[in-house]
Amino acid sequence: MADSSQSSSCQDDEGPGTECGDPAKPGCGTGDPTTVSLPVARLASNTSHKKKLVLHVDLNNTILVSDAVTGQGTVAALDYFLTTVTWGHMSKHGKWEWLSNSPSLLPPCEGAVSYYSQFGRVAGFTSTAGRRFRGILDDHLNLLRWPEGIKGDNELAVRGEDGRLYHWILPSFFQLLKDLAVEGSEFAILFRTFGTDLPRVLTAVSKALNQGTHPLFPELPELKLSVNVTPGKIRCSKKGVVLSRAEDRVSSRDGDRGLYQYLSSVDGLGGFQDHFDWWAGNTYSIEGGKPLWVDPFDQHVQHIFIDDNIRQNDEDTIVRPMVFMDPDGAETRTACTCELYDISLVQNDLLQAISNPEYFTQRIRICQENYERNLQQGAG
Repeated sequence: MADSSQSSSCQDDEGPGTECGDPAKPGCGTGDPTTVSLPVARLASNTSHKKKLVLHVDLNNTILVSDAVTGQGTVAALDYFLTTVTWGHMSKHGKWEWLSNSPSLLPPCEGAVSYYSQFGRVAGFTSTAGRRFRGILDDHLNLLRWPEGIKGDNELAVRGEDGRLYHWILPSFFQLLKDLAVEGSEFAILFRTFGTDLPRVLTAVSKALNQGTHPLFPELPELKLSVNVTPGKIRCSKKGVVLSRAEDRVSSRDGDRGLYQYLSSVDGLGGFQDHFDWWAGNTYSIEGGKPLWVDPFDQHVQHIFIDDNIRQNDEDTIVRPMVFMDPDGAETRTACTCELYDISLVQNDLLQAISNPEYFTQRIRICQENYERNLQQGAG
């Protein structure tokens, strides 16, 4: 959550708000969201600690606070994000009423809708209707500031609309790389974006990892992590999914298993541009989302997708998780988001990713623990 506290009764700037109960909990209907209907395999002891991690990581509003496609700089991008995590509803008199003073990923109570869902993109949100959240914007912008007295790096720093210099890639992402390497984890990172920033991100990350240019992480070259700076593409159609990068080409026409094996075998860091037009053509629903293959029988690899646009509502979510039905089988089914929430799907909390250096590391550990728990329960 952006802020674990929730206001039970709020007043907006123009009048009283509406009482709101406990925050909504993730889950498919009812039940514990960490207990899902995934097919399971009998598990050897300590398997989770031996699994290779393949982390699929979105860019905009996940590890970047800017958006080249919409032209949003750091200030505008963070201001926009706040519209997606602040909640209210329209009163019977047609007036917007806030239901909480605290941002949160999930609605604070039944009937709450995000400001973005109600009104769409609104420029200058925290200077107008969302001015009660201006302090949160300012606090997190201060946390994003490039270290004072250090010259801005062309690849790693960006100047905001306010003239100040900010981190372009969140330091918590580099902390994740460091933490995984120090723990001795086998892992790969695949950037997955609809946008156009992928080539620049790959170049910037490569420079930080190979030349030690990041002022907060000069020791990154010691991690010996490789970066494939050639962007790949994932394209979807009614005929299936085609993944390509340089000379590599893998298609679901040959079965989903081949795509899963390809993505499970990658090393180091790399990335793919996903198919935005396909998502838009599927009304921004799960059916057109970025494909993620999950094999709950695989004792060696766990795939996790981190994206701010992962939603509990499958009619408005950005990742399509396809779960294999049988060990070594080819048949998959599209799983609902809540089945894999905090197991293979992480809805990114940008505010926490900015304020907590360990945020991504902590989210990955939660996914590992939940994945292990589900396997153990099924095996039992």
